[in-house]
Amino acid sequence: MSLALQTFSSVKDANTALRAPGTRYLGGGTLVVRAANEGDVSVSSLVRVTDPALSQIAISGGKVRLGASVTMAAIARHPELTVLTPAARAVGGPAIRNMATVGGNLFAPSPYGDFAVALLALDTTIVTEEGELPIETFLAGRDTSRAIVTAVSIALPKAESFRFLKVSRVKPKGVSVLSIAALLRRTEDGTVTAARIALGCMADRPIRALAAEKALLGCKLTPQEVAPALVAASEGIAPITDPIASAWYRAEVLPVHLGRLLSN
Repeated sequence: MSLALQTFSSVKDANTALRAPGTRYLGGGTLVVRAANEGDVSVSSLVRVTDPALSQIAISGGKVRLGASVTMAAIARHPELTVLTPAARAVGGPAIRNMATVGGNLFAPSPYGDFAVALLALDTTIVTEEGELPIETFLAGRDTSRAIVTAVSIALPKAESFRFLKVSRVKPKGVSVLSIAALLRRTEDGTVTAARIALGCMADRPIRALAAEKALLGCKLTPQEVAPALVAASEGIAPITDPIASAWYRAEVLPVHLGRLLSN
């Protein structure tokens, strides 16, 4: 089956076209085109937007705005986005990173979407033609949303406060067994005063480890003090099972890798 491709210069016009049944938005195409090539008959038409604003990176006042069409490769090579580089480089190999976009990553189902895990930990704001919303609200409703994501807005963290880890069986570009991102605020003596921990592959989309975040408050990240948080990390998870790993295995190794991330 051949796919129809509609190209628009504005997001508004593309949003209108997306209301048609069987129509999907085309960003980098690393997931939607592959699905179509593999016989996904639910997609009959693709919509793309050529507005150059979607590919812009704007940094000002400690905040960065990434257009939805900004690629992982563009983020990884940007001199002012080194804090995001590990998460961007976790997405596939060089060929995939040249195509994979910020917007596409937000819609990627587990075990994909490693960059979206980082965005969740960073309390990102999602920008659409219809307005702005917190990333958690967006992720909860992304399967039914028809609004095109135009950008994301992030308060850039200090390098020492943000941590990211992807675990895969095939190095360096294998599909995730799991991924973890953590944003930690600490006092001068190392005591955690605020924490956001996001998990990938622990549900069908990135989720927060709320119980682990709470357990970390007041800790100094020593093995003894973080132990309760590692146990709490399993609360509320529903790991996926796929050819890479079973749900049981993912749940078993989560505390191990979270402990490693927190100890770095």
